[in-house]
Amino acid sequence: MRTALLTTLATIVAAPALPAAEVDYVREVKPILSAHCYTCHSAVRQKSGLRLDAASLIRKGGKHGPAVVPGKSAASLLMQALLGADRPRMPPESEGAALSDKDVAVLRAWIDQGANAPDEPVPDDPRNHWAFRPPVHPVLPRLTGAGPVRNPIDAFVAAEWARHGLTPNPPADRTTLLRRVYLDLVGLPPTREDLHAFLADSSPDAYEKVVDRLLASPQYGERWGRHWLDVWRYSDPFGLGEEYRYSQRHIWRWRDWVIESLNADKGYDRMIVEMLAGDEVAPADRDTLRATGFLARNWYKFNRNAWLQDTVEHTAAGFLGITLRCARCHDHKYDPISQQDYYRFRAFFEPHDIRIDPLPGQPDVMKDGVARAFEARSDAPTYLFVRGDDRNPDKEHPLTPGVPAALGGEARVEPVKFTPRDFAASLGPAAEEALRRTRGELAMAGDGVKATRARAVLAAVEARVAAERAKFADPPDPAARTLALAAGKAERQAAALAAREALLRAEEAVAAARAASQDAAGKKALADAEQKLAAARKALADAQAAAEREDPSYTPLVVVNPTGSTGRRLALARWVTRRDNPLTARVAVNQVWMRHFGKPLVPTVVNFGLNGKQPTHPELLDFLAVQFMEDGWSMKKLHRLIVTSHTYRLASVSARPLAANLAADPENRYLWGMNARRMEGEVVRDSLLAVAGELDARQGGPILDEKLGQTSHRRSIYFRFNTEYKMMFLDQFDPASPTECYERRESVVPQQALALHNSALALSQSRLLAKRLAASPEGAGASAFVTAGFEQVLGRAPTAEERTRCERFLSEQAALLKEPGKLTAFPAGPDAVVPPSGDPAQRARENLILVLFNHNDFVTIR
Repeated sequence: MRTALLTTLATIVAAPALPAAEVDYVREVKPILSAHCYTCHSAVRQKSGLRLDAASLIRKGGKHGPAVVPGKSAASLLMQALLGADRPRMPPESEGAALSDKDVAVLRAWIDQGANAPDEPVPDDPRNHWAFRPPVHPVLPRLTGAGPVRNPIDAFVAAEWARHGLTPNPPADRTTLLRRVYLDLVGLPPTREDLHAFLADSSPDAYEKVVDRLLASPQYGERWGRHWLDVWRYSDPFGLGEEYRYSQRHIWRWRDWVIESLNADKGYDRMIVEMLAGDEVAPADRDTLRATGFLARNWYKFNRNAWLQDTVEHTAAGFLGITLRCARCHDHKYDPISQQDYYRFRAFFEPHDIRIDPLPGQPDVMKDGVARAFEARSDAPTYLFVRGDDRNPDKEHPLTPGVPAALGGEARVEPVKFTPRDFAASLGPAAEEALRRTRGELAMAGDGVKATRARAVLAAVEARVAAERAKFADPPDPAARTLALAAGKAERQAAALAAREALLRAEEAVAAARAASQDAAGKKALADAEQKLAAARKALADAQAAAEREDPSYTPLVVVNPTGSTGRRLALARWVTRRDNPLTARVAVNQVWMRHFGKPLVPTVVNFGLNGKQPTHPELLDFLAVQFMEDGWSMKKLHRLIVTSHTYRLASVSARPLAANLAADPENRYLWGMNARRMEGEVVRDSLLAVAGELDARQGGPILDEKLGQTSHRRSIYFRFNTEYKMMFLDQFDPASPTECYERRESVVPQQALALHNSALALSQSRLLAKRLAASPEGAGASAFVTAGFEQVLGRAPTAEERTRCERFLSEQAALLKEPGKLTAFPAGPDAVVPPSGDPAQRARENLILVLFNHNDFVTIR
């Protein structure tokens, strides 16, 4: 009796405490089941026919009967499975850890209390999720009295206004709109001349002409190149000093490819193909191979699995907007993506590697080159890592490449076989380099025998160039064989001349050795020289015999190598860009929309799955996605459609919004006005240079030292950028994370004002601009200078109050600066790049410009 009592007491003490109050199904039970059970028992997968994602389905159970017996936890199959009493413990080890004692106690109490739960809808099959169905052209809403509808965007937006009882803001004034579209499309503010020309243009398409001019500007590619490099997580290489461990040398060539592709309006679908498989579609075209810097960016020196993990996860996130990483260790808990799907996706990338190709004239790839992908392991297997542990691969079941079935279609892998024509693109640079080199050698040869042989080499190169052009011609050149014969003969004749020169040198060496052959060492040298002479005579005889042959073989300028590729990445790229892929176009237009309006249509820009948020304007999203594809995936057409809409032209929400709008839609989710937003740091810095007329418009080229950011006038996109090295000025304004930046955050901190007030860059540009404005006829006199300063820096004229206060400032500042002895000195900073003026009146103008640089309107896109 005493033993039984002690046993009972011990059991009571050891058992987890049961919840005292009634367990809440929605708040306490459902999260446990979601975290631990939905992977195998929900709408996507129903092992043993059991679903646990709705209370009615829990009571219904699976093929073994109901999962719970209300009031009897010990008799409930769910509890037996969780405890693993007489059956395998659930969830299995491959899917995750066992439930905690606390979670088990909650579920036991819930069942014993009667397994009460409210009625809830049975979750739909996630494969029917809106984002997993291909977009189709929606029906345009019919509107009455909704205001101007300039294009279909406005119709979809106005329909939401009517649905939510919202009144849109009036259109933005022309100066605000001009500055907005300049900053959006080229990342630079309009000049005073731009402003005056636009205000003077009364034609009905004045604004559209501005849009077209901006889209045609080379600065458009720099502005939007930075946006897409955020998404594709551009990073210059870094590691331990010169030992780079992340990314790749010369990755800046990919950055330039992005800018050039956007300026050329290369289709977004083609950009994806070239980034994922440029080496498979253009194996010898260096311009295209730069695109595979997208893959080179993921390179990590010490761990290939970590490298491929980044490749898989960010390819899925950047192009498809899905969190594939969630399936690395187990089946996705929300989306219909299995762990096997994750590793089949990885299999597309398994054979590839990264290398740096040398450039003509620069064989040292440490100094320059093209970082590119190539196929290195065509037979490399892909294994599923049990619970995501790369130390535990399932080698009994190698996986083939494949895409998640829920996303539709399949990626058909077909090996790529290369032909000489695939390498034709590299002929031009190769021929140019060969001719340049041999002509240089001829110029250095002077006269005589050496020049004769140099001319023969040049003739051989010219013949080879002609033969190569015929070989790579499309359609084939009928003279190809004749030219090949001529090239072979010219090359062998040049070789015979070189062999004759080698024989002469050998004969001279024998004569010299014979004259000095008095001792044993000399006799040895003579024997060696005579041996080399014999070899030279034989080499000449062979070369002369070869020169007489009719043989079309010659040393090619372009080597057809490799002969093929697995085609895996090309298959993936073509699937990603298929017209019926449900995600790619939606994700792209969502990114573009977010950068024009400050907020995306789908709030979770990198998660279009079930755990993401619904789009605010689903029909608009689909319209844009379909239109984007029908327009040839043209970015410029998409931009034009957006920025010429009436919706885009509305005044900012900060312009005294209606109380009813704030009550119904305080976050402006339904776009009743434009969202005012702070410029990115790159735009702030570039604008400082641009308004002062000091921006260096040169494009492209190797990375610039970030420490030169205060003195160099190049655009910010060209400076070194990685996790270790960032320009201090840009770092104050919420820069992109080179690790992952699908959406930039925005903060307001004191350091930003300090950067704009105290930095050498802001000080020097304020002084240069003040000098330029004061010297111009438009800036003569205080009032004129104030107007010119406002128009140049803020893109608008001053208000009457602003003018009065600024004129007073100029007067008072000049008076104070006339007597510097009465002013309080402060510690000097670094030597100024541009020293302040010694004239008190001009110094006051400089200070006013610096004040305008610190005006909220300067750093805000309204």
